[in-house]
This record gives sequence, C-alpha cells and structure tokens, in this order.
Amino acid sequence: MIAIAIDDEPPALKIISKFCSNFELVELKMTFTNPLEALHYLKKFPVDLLFIDIQMPGYNGVEFFKSLENKPMVIFTTAFSEYALDGFNVNAVDYLLKPYTPERFALAIQKATELFKNNRISEPVRSLAVRSNYSLTKIILEDICLIESLDDYLTIYLLSGKKIIVKMTLKYMLDQLPANEFVRVHRSYILPWKLIEQVRNKMILIGDKRIPIGSSYEKDFFSRYSM
Repeated sequence: MIAIAIDDEPPALKIISKFCSNFELVELKMTFTNPLEALHYLKKFPVDLLFIDIQMPGYNGVEFFKSLENKPMVIFTTAFSEYALDGFNVNAVDYLLKPYTPERFALAIQKATELFKNNRISEPVRSLAVRSNYSLTKIILEDICLIESLDDYLTIYLLSGKKIIVKMTLKYMLDQLPANEFVRVHRSYILPWKLIEQVRNKMILIGDKRIPIGSSYEKDFFSRYSM
C-alpha cells in the first residue's frame, strides 16, 4: 500500500514513519506538515492510504479528506477523543488517539490491509510516470486524451484540459502504453481508442479536435477500428 502522512507536528510524523517501517506492505512515500503541499502531491500521485491529524492550524483533517476527489483509505490521528465520531462518519479505517502504542498502530494497519486486499478485485488505478519540468509526474492512463509529438518532445493532453510536456519520442511512449487501448494514427499523434467519436474522410473526431490519419498508419488503423 502506498501511503502518505499529514501532521503539523514533525515528532508525530516521525512516529508514523517508524511504525510503518515495521510493515512490508506499507510504503510511506512522503510526510507533510503542510496540508496544502500534501493536497498538491495527491493530485499528482494517488495513494492507497492516508494518515492525517484532525486538528491542525487552519485545517481540519476530516474536511481535508472530504475535499479529496479520489479518496484513499484514511486513518485519522489526533490527541482529542471528541473528534472520533467525525472520523468514523466518513468511513475511516481507524482512529488513533495520541499517544498510541505500536500494538494499537498495528491493529489499524491490519484493518487497512484487509480492506486493501479485498478491494484488489476492483479495477486498479493505472498510471505512467514521466519526467516533466525536472520532476516526476504521475499520469493516470484513463485521463489521457491525446499525445502529440513535436521533434523530441511530446505534449500529453489530459481530459481535465491540462497539458504536460515531456522530452520523449512518440515510439517510446507508445511502447509504455497498453497496445489494445492506444493507437498511433499519425507520425505525430497517439490517442486512446475509447475516445474516438467519429471517423470522417480519414479524420478522427475527439471532442473539438480533428486528428488526421497518416497514410503509413491507415491500413492498421482501419483493420482494428472496424473490429
């Protein structure tokens, strides 16, 4: 399970890091004292499990969790028992009252592990990590609308309207994508099959975009598109 922890007190984060190191299934990727920084991270890098303090300066952990579009499992941590009901009202895995023991922490991890294993039957979040602006960016495959090439750079268009520019060849990118879900239709374009709305006169319609089908890719495209 990929996890992060949010708490305005660094000693509390050190305890979580130490306790997590005892569990092979839990990989604590990052810790944050600033919830806003954690929010930016989660938008790029989805996680399976979130540890979060409830009462932080300017932030309420429960409200923070409610605001997340893609909600992971959550374990709330706090020194105030009166917040327990709020935590469980959002289907928290567990609620750890500070100071908690390694044994109590282990019980929370056990609950999260059981949920994680049971949910593996559902469709996993598939992603691709690319280097953009000198940092790694995780791209959810289902969010890709179109990939356009210009020399050795690619522009990856997402359904949200966001564009990510990476230094990479189109051929290399195509090799990283599921062959049954993405197709190269031109020397400059890759697109997902599922978003093709219409094909007119060797022109593919995706939303307000018109993508030409290159002569070198025409035979392969139509043999697969007509299936």
